[in-house]
Amino acid sequence: MADKSKRELVVIGGGPGGYAAAFFAADKGMKVTLVDPEENPGGVCLYRGCIPSKALLHLAKVVHEAFELEKSGVKFGAPKIDAKEVRAFKDRVVKQLTEGVGQLAKARKVEHIRGYARFQTSNNIAIKAVDGSSREVEFEHAILATGSEPIHLPVFDWKSKRIVDSTGALDVAGPPRNMLVVGGGYIGLELGSVYSALGTEVTVVEMLPQILTGVDRDLVRPLKKRLDELFAGIYTNTKVTESKVRKNGVHVTLEGAGAGDARKLYELVLVAAGRKPNTSGLGLENTKIELNEDGFVKVDPQRRTSDPNIYAIGDVAGQPMLAHKASHEGRVAVDAIGGAKTVFEPRAIPAVVFTDPEVAWTGLTETEAKQQRIDVTVSRFPWAASGRAQTLGGADGMTKLIVSKEDERVLGVGICGPGAGELIAEGTLAIEMDAVAEDLALTIHAHPTLSETVMEAAEGFYGAATHYFRKSRNR
Repeated sequence: MADKSKRELVVIGGGPGGYAAAFFAADKGMKVTLVDPEENPGGVCLYRGCIPSKALLHLAKVVHEAFELEKSGVKFGAPKIDAKEVRAFKDRVVKQLTEGVGQLAKARKVEHIRGYARFQTSNNIAIKAVDGSSREVEFEHAILATGSEPIHLPVFDWKSKRIVDSTGALDVAGPPRNMLVVGGGYIGLELGSVYSALGTEVTVVEMLPQILTGVDRDLVRPLKKRLDELFAGIYTNTKVTESKVRKNGVHVTLEGAGAGDARKLYELVLVAAGRKPNTSGLGLENTKIELNEDGFVKVDPQRRTSDPNIYAIGDVAGQPMLAHKASHEGRVAVDAIGGAKTVFEPRAIPAVVFTDPEVAWTGLTETEAKQQRIDVTVSRFPWAASGRAQTLGGADGMTKLIVSKEDERVLGVGICGPGAGELIAEGTLAIEMDAVAEDLALTIHAHPTLSETVMEAAEGFYGAATHYFRKSRNR
């Protein structure tokens, strides 16, 4: 059925990028239609990703802290896990947040069509609604925000309930006795931490030489030490070459450094080997949209695709695949559609691994500085010298600054320890505002807090950190 009315803006995909773009456009007075199959906007992040996993990670953190507190004289009994209630808690959080986003959409008078869109032309989409009906809708502009999906390695039998991706891992009926995590990135380590806290024996295999590839090793080291205690094994330079589903589990054949040591039969296998952009079935061939060699939609600095009427944001438009990056891109795209002079050119995009301890970084990493031959000074402040970190059991943590030798500008910040994901915002702001190390050093931070570690890392750049001494190399 053709819909004769022409929409000013159609947003395809209701995740953090899509609904943020739709809401921003509505706030600017545009007539917006949001196409997404869910009852309320939210996308993978709210329904099957960021939010439910962090709800479970909070429970895991509490369990881990209970064990740690025993070293301080506070004794707890062994945790009793009610898998049904754990899932109910996670589902309540998701329900509350997605219903809230739905209410915001209605308040802004965003038209929400529950269904799947497919481009017919550069100005027309066919929508197959979840109720079975269909319609065609014309538009002046469209924003493509269809996100990404887990990569399913062909070595596994995906018809088996014993093989799960990140989505399936959030809905398993109960914690298995043991579990293999394929992939040592943030998704595998986060969900592996959850299952470990629930009582599962967790083994991780990573085909690359190290977990969290691309993250500075000194930031990963405290986390690796902790995970070595929690997990049955972490095997790098190792991959699964064969798997067979048996009645009592999945038999895997490993190849590499961990092949001779890792247990070969697992009740559950979580495959967290990365994600790929959702571009299939969208009818992109009926538009001028082009994909790059990695399958992402090509966009310009305004997030405009090769088709001038269509923009793309979020995971479908390239790395890094982060919800906050998608949301920001959505605002840029809407401003561009409205005629504003705007581009997507952030100096820093923060990234966080919500394990225990957390790892966060923003801007230039030390590894990237070396690769790009940028002359920098790295100033580290060990959390062993932080009173607040000691009280939280986070003495293994660290804050580091990557500072330009030429003009003392803060180019990057890395943090490992409790609350790193919250603390990294100060580093991102410093980089965006072109701050120098002295700006952070002279900013009064509350005591005793973990935020002081940022200040003292900056003081350390000048050789004057109150709680940590090192010879100055800069003044």
